Amino acid sequence: MSKLLIDTDCELWFTLEPELNATIIKMPYTICDKEYFYDNGRTTDFDEFYKLVRAGNMPVTSALNPQQYLEILEPLFQEGEDMLYISFSDQLSSTFNHLEVALGQLKEKYPGVKFTRFDTKNISWGAGLQAYFGAKYFNEGHSIEETVAFLEDFTNHVSVCFMADDLFHLKRGGRLTGLQATMGTLVGLKPMLNVTTEGKLSVIGKAIGANKALAFFMDKFREKADMLDKYPVVIIDADNKEFAEKLKNKILAEYPTANIWRYPVGPVIGTHCGPGTVGLIFPAKER
Repeated sequence: MSKLLIDTDCELWFTLEPELNATIIKMPYTICDKEYFYDNGRTTDFDEFYKLVRAGNMPVTSALNPQQYLEILEPLFQEGEDMLYISFSDQLSSTFNHLEVALGQLKEKYPGVKFTRFDTKNISWGAGLQAYFGAKYFNEGHSIEETVAFLEDFTNHVSVCFMADDLFHLKRGGRLTGLQATMGTLVGLKPMLNVTTEGKLSVIGKAIGANKALAFFMDKFREKADMLDKYPVVIIDADNKEFAEKLKNKILAEYPTANIWRYPVGPVIGTHCGPGTVGLIFPAKER
């Protein structure tokens, strides 16, 4: 029997883990000089994390090093079973370079074990939807090859749209100048982003004010949404529940049978997008 691995940058909530039957690789972040490994919300104090960030404490993320990957993976290689790892986009982290170093050593030591990584070319719940339904498919008894084939199609039908809210967080992270953050905040600028087919973040629009941002989300949803009878819509927020609930209610007003899941943005993803971010992830005609 083969084994499945999923990382916490896919942000699958801890209560879903029993359904996955997977080894969970925890990704690290540091805030106020203390390192944590995200556990899909099991012990995370989201309110405290975003309170610290809003107060000006800049968190950082880091890649797992080769030794950490060895500690996670070698016990699985010792069991002699092939593995499938459904991961977040390798365009968004250097961690997979370190993974390859560890895998090089493990493949020499355990040549009979096959390790396959499927790159979702996405992150947060954009990767999470693929990991969740890929795990469901895999656990129905499908092979690694069959599961990869399923995911290769499904990845083209998971669309993501994010609204960034805290421009001064983006400025502290070096993504905006001080002038850009100040001017953007004065006019209520909300950068709107998606994840490209290559797995990179891309700005796809700029809304002025919350109402315009809400309309932007709805326009994208109307344009692309598909298979709502088969897959859920996921709305996530980084300490912006009010806006996220408005978006949920807007969607339900037009699509009353939509199955909407609501979750917080975890600290690793929140480190980069900042407080106030809201994400909409949904099954689509195309990414």
